[in-house]
Amino acid sequence: MNEVIYDRIAVLRVERGISRRQLAEALGVHYQTIGYLERGEFRPSLHLALRIAAFFEVPVEVVFSTEPFPRIGAGPAAPGQQRSA
Repeated sequence: MNEVIYDRIAVLRVERGISRRQLAEALGVHYQTIGYLERGEFRPSLHLALRIAAFFEVPVEVVFSTEPFPRIGAGPAAPGQQRSA
């Protein structure tokens, strides 16, 4: 089974003006690891996921999910309509 983990690392980085290299240095990982995470090519260990959430000072659920995150700016769907992804 290929389990997909979705993340908001890139969004959080950009909001805070942090480069991949800066985040990697703060977490003690190689900067390419951040790129792999953002592209979904690598799943973080629980330890790394918790460290990333702590770095951004948010709950881990804000950063990682097993379901796709709603698109930014996508409001709630109108009654009887589904929101497109």
